[in-house]
Amino acid sequence: MGWTLTTSLDEFRAAAGDFLAAHAAENTVLLTIVDRVDRDGPQVYGEAPPRYGWWREPDGTVTGATLRTPPYGQRLGRMTGAAAEELARLLAEGPQRPDDVGGGQESVLVFARELERLTGRGWTVASKERLYRLGELTPPPAPPAGRARLAVPAERELIARWLAAFAAEAGVNVPGDLLADADQRIAAGTLLVWEDDGARVTSLAGASPAVAGMSRIGPVYTPPERRGRGYASALTAAASAHATAGGAAEVLLYTDLTNPVSNAIYQRIGYVPVGDALHVVFQ
Repeated sequence: MGWTLTTSLDEFRAAAGDFLAAHAAENTVLLTIVDRVDRDGPQVYGEAPPRYGWWREPDGTVTGATLRTPPYGQRLGRMTGAAAEELARLLAEGPQRPDDVGGGQESVLVFARELERLTGRGWTVASKERLYRLGELTPPPAPPAGRARLAVPAERELIARWLAAFAAEAGVNVPGDLLADADQRIAAGTLLVWEDDGARVTSLAGASPAVAGMSRIGPVYTPPERRGRGYASALTAAASAHATAGGAAEVLLYTDLTNPVSNAIYQRIGYVPVGDALHVVFQ
């Protein structure tokens, strides 16, 4: 019983791939990160190589998974409390110790408390999110004028600015090369925009490629001056339909629990709560 850590994506997929797919909702972030690293290369998130890990029970069964893509923090997939606690012990000392951790609420709290006990480093909750799963898609009955479409290369600079603005609002790290990030997402067909009847782009939504039958919506961003007009609701519904058409049997998204507007919007178009997640930052 215990953790195995590696920088080999192939080793991680061979050991934990079936486990990730069997619990796609709880492992949604890990699945999409693994897919993007496989598609765009190990330096897509930063210069340092990603680091992967899986937890085996005494009988050899994999029941937990984690990964880290520096400069981003540790990401916890589905795991037991015992596994989260042991992972904190394993990473408490040395260069692999993270400055932040995200994942399911219970696992993150166990990890954070154990790391604090071992190192004396306090922590604060940077964000609280709720994971939703799409039930029956119900597009808005009166969407704004315009249409949803895939983003195109000519919009790369606008997309890069909006990705940066979204990251700033969400309190997450910004990729080193935003234009390259925009180019990769556009080329992969994972970004949709809402174009109003004046051919002006008003909103952005991502829909990850289907992995293990799962796609996740995000980011969803509308500039502040254009909010309250229904763009995000209509575009999220369109992105959800796009994900389903692309082969996703399960469509997921995260919302900020401090934003009642977005939580209400997503529930109105057919999303139902699955569970809560935390992002914790260590002092």
